Amino acid sequence: MPALSLETRRKRLIFRSWRRGFRELDLVLGAFADQRLAELDEAELSEFEALLEVQDQLLYAWIIGREPTPVACEGRVMERLRRLDYLRCAS
Repeated sequence: MPALSLETRRKRLIFRSWRRGFRELDLVLGAFADQRLAELDEAELSEFEALLEVQDQLLYAWIIGREPTPVACEGRVMERLRRLDYLRCAS
């Protein structure tokens, strides 16, 4: 199976980000994907893909700081998820 192009990966990640099933996380990940996915390199896209495999409530708790994020899941993407100005994205 051939590797997906970066453009195809990004499109799939945007789709997955908006359709998690947990509305609060859909809004967080969807806004992030819309605003920042084009800036991510291949390694960061892989990091984001791995975060999308995490259970919804747990990932949301990490992003909003309610639960500590495991060291293995910390990285540039998680840091950027926490720093994104979601209010500005909504306007």
